[in-house]
Amino acid sequence: MIAIRPRPPRYAALVCVLALAASGCGLSAELDRERNPDRSPTPTPTLSRAPTLAVPAPASPSAEPSPAVPVQPAGCPPSGVRVDAGPVDGAMGLRAMTLTLTNCGHKPYKLNGYPAVLVLDETGLPIPGVRTAQGTEGVSMAPKDPGPEPLTLAPGEAAQAGLYWRMNAEAGPYLRVGSAQGRDERTIRLADPLDIGPENTLGTTAWRAPTEPGSSTPAS
Repeated sequence: MIAIRPRPPRYAALVCVLALAASGCGLSAELDRERNPDRSPTPTPTLSRAPTLAVPAPASPSAEPSPAVPVQPAGCPPSGVRVDAGPVDGAMGLRAMTLTLTNCGHKPYKLNGYPAVLVLDETGLPIPGVRTAQGTEGVSMAPKDPGPEPLTLAPGEAAQAGLYWRMNAEAGPYLRVGSAQGRDERTIRLADPLDIGPENTLGTTAWRAPTEPGSSTPAS
């Protein structure tokens, strides 16, 4: 018979420790139980992550017109006449914009002369010192105004006029426009504000038929 020697307690404890480590038990907790069998194990503290506070993104500036400035509604106004402004063209400090007046009503509309124009600030008030002139003589390098001629727009037809000014400080996101002084005036918000600034001249050409169908450039 082969005698089996009992394994030393130290060896057995080592095997137990290794087994506990492999099974995921805490080594310090097991040793503490061996030294103090009557003592309740001390729970291992767990770390908790502080809650993350959601920071709202800054609001983007609104592209909508100010509600304090009533503007021309979409579609055809009750007057049957609509005025729209084209983009700003510029070179060497000269700026140009085309106004298009469309007869969207059901009866003929007569024109003979110049548009009435006021440049307005963000609050809808006229910018002090901006002078509006009939003709383009007061604007350096502007093309010659062809002068007024009588027009009768049938329903669906349009006429155009040009605005010319020299570049200055940016201002004027609104235009107050009428087909003539005191006639069918309305406020329109511009996609490109007039960088005309105060103490400057806004020259206008007379209403003319477009040079060709679909043209956005007034006759010169």
